Amino acid sequence: MRNNIFLGTVFAVISLSACTSHYTLTDVTRTRIVVDNTYDATPDAAAAAFLAPYKQKVDSVMGPVVGRVAKTLVADRPESPLSNLLPDIFMYMAKYYQEKPDFAVYNMGGIRSSFIKGDVTYGDVLDVAPFENKICFLTMTGEQVMTLFGQIAFRGGEGVSKGVQLVITKDGHLVSATLNGKPIDPAARYRITTIDYLVQGNDGMTAFKSATDVNSPSDSKNNARYVITDYFREMMKAGKTVDAKVEGRIVVK
Repeated sequence: MRNNIFLGTVFAVISLSACTSHYTLTDVTRTRIVVDNTYDATPDAAAAAFLAPYKQKVDSVMGPVVGRVAKTLVADRPESPLSNLLPDIFMYMAKYYQEKPDFAVYNMGGIRSSFIKGDVTYGDVLDVAPFENKICFLTMTGEQVMTLFGQIAFRGGEGVSKGVQLVITKDGHLVSATLNGKPIDPAARYRITTIDYLVQGNDGMTAFKSATDVNSPSDSKNNARYVITDYFREMMKAGKTVDAKVEGRIVVK
């Protein structure tokens, strides 16, 4: 990661007053030690030498540039550039699975970092998508999709692909939902791409558990981070810089 990380360690001293039959809390004091790059000013030479071969190996894996982003992309509710980009990537990469999904969902909880403007390394992708979640495809009826969108509204927004437009309230109710400008047909069947973690009903999106025709590749090469990395590499090979923006996919009224 290229941004500084500040970690706070809190040490607490608890004073106890002893009585014959019990202890009574009389005082609590605490102090906070900030761990930042200040500690890099005078590195321990012996420790650095010991870690050098391991660092070289890690850097050889994490360091290669796989793509480039036009600006810093962060994730936030109800909608953000990064939470728009990731489901869009799933939509784009679906062709390599012989799939043509109608839309994609990517959970905010699965996005653990940001892409900083400029070069993107494999390590950066791993920071954003560190879990073993894999891309998968499934089918839901329009009625089930509306239930899903209601659950997304309740959570204050999740990553949804281009073409999805949800209007939600501040207290988490779904007002309306359209796909490519059209209302959701309760009787229609929709093909969706997401991660297997959500298909299990996690992160409050239990509607996914009612899905049918699930295509869930199990090989590690189908992990979200590899799908994202392959997308970046394809864009880099084509000379394209990746970008994303907020465009009204989820609007709070």
